[in-house]
Amino acid sequence: MAQDVNDIVRNGLCIGCGLCQSIAGENKLKMTMTAAGRLRPSLIQPLPAEITTRIYSVCPGVRVEGLESRDNDPDFATDPIWGQSARLSIGYAADPHVRFKASTGGALSALCIYLLESGRVDFILHVAASKAQPMRSERHLSFDRSQVLEGAGSRYGPAAPLVDFCQLLDLERPFAFVGKPCDVAAVRNLAKIDPRVDKYVRYLLSPVCGGASELTLSHNIIARFGLEEAEVGLLRYRGNGNPGPTRIETKDGRTFEASYNEVWGDEAGWQLQARCKICPDAIGEQADIAVSDVWPGGSPQGEDAGFNGFIARTHKGLELLKQAERANAVCLERPMSFRDLDLFQPHQVRKKQAVAARVLGMLLAGQMLPRFRRLRLLRSAWDAGLRHNLRNCLGMFRRSRQGKTREPAA
Repeated sequence: MAQDVNDIVRNGLCIGCGLCQSIAGENKLKMTMTAAGRLRPSLIQPLPAEITTRIYSVCPGVRVEGLESRDNDPDFATDPIWGQSARLSIGYAADPHVRFKASTGGALSALCIYLLESGRVDFILHVAASKAQPMRSERHLSFDRSQVLEGAGSRYGPAAPLVDFCQLLDLERPFAFVGKPCDVAAVRNLAKIDPRVDKYVRYLLSPVCGGASELTLSHNIIARFGLEEAEVGLLRYRGNGNPGPTRIETKDGRTFEASYNEVWGDEAGWQLQARCKICPDAIGEQADIAVSDVWPGGSPQGEDAGFNGFIARTHKGLELLKQAERANAVCLERPMSFRDLDLFQPHQVRKKQAVAARVLGMLLAGQMLPRFRRLRLLRSAWDAGLRHNLRNCLGMFRRSRQGKTREPAA
């Protein structure tokens, strides 16, 4: 059967990274915000078969694989849930301003600033709040410290950081990318067919991801205060503390705040996109460095000075972490273990153990399946036990048959 980009969307597998737009060209395919609050590819004209094939080969909705053998090292620690790690540490940004302003301990912002100021890259590709529509996120390029901090702070909701990724490769300048684990997977997939990725993308950095919410979640946040999107001049989800308040500023000068747990305390209300429910790698296994929150039990118990978990996964990531520590860009306070990560991120353990069973439920319901490799999903499912697998398989089967895991094309 001929491949169709819209089939990825209809089967609930699109995560909205935007790489398909970069490959096809904005005149043929453009990322569009749907009425349901999801960024999805909208076909402007039919795509040639070779372009569709190329999109399928890189799309992280249908293809996520663990690290290639060249990035694996038998001397590094490995774990069925957490994958490979060259170094596990708890730390924070050495600059108190960065640590306070950015999410949690400012780790990713500090690493980006170090890469720019040390001359290792020319710019950073990441996301930031849209200036035109502050509730929404857009791809952002940073060339200095101030621009990195302009984009600091977690951005929940839809974001398409890769909409012009191939065009950035055309610049032939070294850069680093910070994105969700699925965005990093898309870049790794592209590297298999485009040698410019390995040449110019010097570092891949990622947060450990709780999932990408629909824009409707942000609308629900502001609706608590009787606001509509047109009134919002700033929506900051986290930062200015750890975890810091969710802060809304209106264009006419009013200010509203809610605590992290008031917004995120009920996981059932996160309004995650369908693809997130079967994500095999929300923990950044393909990044050079992944960065996590380190709250025991998975939720903050109040404000603190800000700490991150650093997971250096590759030789390149390990060397960057060592260099950033020597340059006093980050402080690594103490070692961390995989079992510490279980405690800090229990929902990631549950998700990893559920993926194989959920995908089986999709298969039984006749739904299009993604391709996952080298992520130890069967081992994780085995460790979870029969009851856990049956519950997740049947649950996904029912949701799929009811149409809850599918969506219309944009």
